[in-house]
Amino acid sequence: MEIAMRKGLIKSFTNITMLLVNIFFLFLSVASAVQDRVLLLINGNNHIIWSSNTTKNVESPILQLLDSGNLVVKDGKDNSFILWQSFEYPCDKFLPGMKIGWNSVTGVDRYLTSWKSADDPGPGRFSFGIDHQGFPQLVVRNGTLKHYRLGSWNGKYFTGTPDMQVVPFLKVEFIFNKTYAHYSCEIANSAVLLTRLILNPSGFMERSVLQPQFNDWTRVFAAPSDLCDNYSVCGAYMSCKMVDQSHNCTCLEGFEPKSLTDLSRGCTRRSALNCTYDIFQNFSGFKLPDTSNSWYDTSMSSEECKHMCLKNCTCSAYANSNITGEGSGCVLWFGELVDMKEFGTADQDLYIRMPPPPKTDKTTEKTNFGKKKLVGIALSSTVLAGLLMVGLSFYIWRKKQKRQEIEEDMELPSFDLATIVKATDNFSSNNKLGQGGFGPAWKLWVEERALELVENMSDRPYSVPDVLRCIHVGLLCVQQKPEDRPNMSSVVLMLGSENSLPDPKQPGFFTERNMPALDSSTGNHESSSINDLTISVPEGR
Repeated sequence: MEIAMRKGLIKSFTNITMLLVNIFFLFLSVASAVQDRVLLLINGNNHIIWSSNTTKNVESPILQLLDSGNLVVKDGKDNSFILWQSFEYPCDKFLPGMKIGWNSVTGVDRYLTSWKSADDPGPGRFSFGIDHQGFPQLVVRNGTLKHYRLGSWNGKYFTGTPDMQVVPFLKVEFIFNKTYAHYSCEIANSAVLLTRLILNPSGFMERSVLQPQFNDWTRVFAAPSDLCDNYSVCGAYMSCKMVDQSHNCTCLEGFEPKSLTDLSRGCTRRSALNCTYDIFQNFSGFKLPDTSNSWYDTSMSSEECKHMCLKNCTCSAYANSNITGEGSGCVLWFGELVDMKEFGTADQDLYIRMPPPPKTDKTTEKTNFGKKKLVGIALSSTVLAGLLMVGLSFYIWRKKQKRQEIEEDMELPSFDLATIVKATDNFSSNNKLGQGGFGPAWKLWVEERALELVENMSDRPYSVPDVLRCIHVGLLCVQQKPEDRPNMSSVVLMLGSENSLPDPKQPGFFTERNMPALDSSTGNHESSSINDLTISVPEGR
């Protein structure tokens, strides 16, 4: 049935009358078979040549050839219920409404198969379908080998056929996910009666449009269009470009041939990748590489796609899966990039991983300057820290020394006899306290002539304020009442500061004082000092 239907369609496109004759005999030949609820193809001797796999029972099945060319068996009571249709069993022609593709859940895989020859409709060597591996792409195979790639759908065209954008009458539908992919098309212009895509016995693909006024087909697309369309005619990381009717293979920018004598081995990067600091170089106007070894995510942004590739050292390139608008989706390639053709007009961008550019002289100078600056900062910091440590140590030492000096000054000094004899002029009565030792000093202090005490005693220069302060403190130390006399620590503070001092009172320079008797509560006893010294509280000063 499938083969007969294809022959009938081919003849019908050149002769409308013959189409009606074929359908008439086709219906006659299967009329009795439909009554048995099984679609059969029989010859003139009533021998079964082919039968459908539909066994569902219906009360009134109908065999119908639709305007699209699809032969269907439907339920007569429910036209929407199709028992069987020829579009699900494609041969060498792809018509609007047909679908080719695969479903990993059901295991169905539909693809075109060429005839053996123009006169032999048996299965030929070439097939056309959707590649199961990686990002879905349309591929023509010669047996199991790839012959030609139409590429992946990028939202505008298949990446290997950018000239398909100039076919405005065709609406392409390419739907895919991780478990399902199919390709179909519809006529978008009512002025076009019919279009078809044929895979001929030599692997050549041709799309034509039927022109009813001429009863003939007009070709609008053909592939392969040149030698560069053949799969991987150039090696890895090479682009193919037609020059003077011959193909020319050149390494991509930043790459060099692996072998100067054998260019089929492809190219390699001039500098090795280092993974961490790699960059991406944009290659625009090229057919995207084979996506068999790729990974994709249609929901990612361009920036997310870039970072995804950058953090994986085995990722060799990335691109948007959809180039409409600002671009979206992500395709990552792993391994070498093969089967690239230079178009020059395509607007699909491919970003290939490249090593970072070598450092320029300015960059080196900046780097060296930065290193010197860091060294200078480190040395300055070390010296500053050392100075701070020395200064802190000196400060602590000085503070400790001052504390020791104060403690030493507060201790009561001791003098030997010779020093005392010399200082008192052999215990002269003129130096006796209370009898001329400080009596004249008090008199001169009251008369504001205290400096006369030192004018005749020293030939060395002296500080008047310091001398007056010493005399002032000395008078305070010989006050009559012990409570008016400062102790030794107060004397040290008075001499070492500039604070104001209390005014001295009249010194106790007389030799006798009435003291209460210790052995009697009454009576007056005269107490005297046999050495003519004043009686004071024995407190160290």
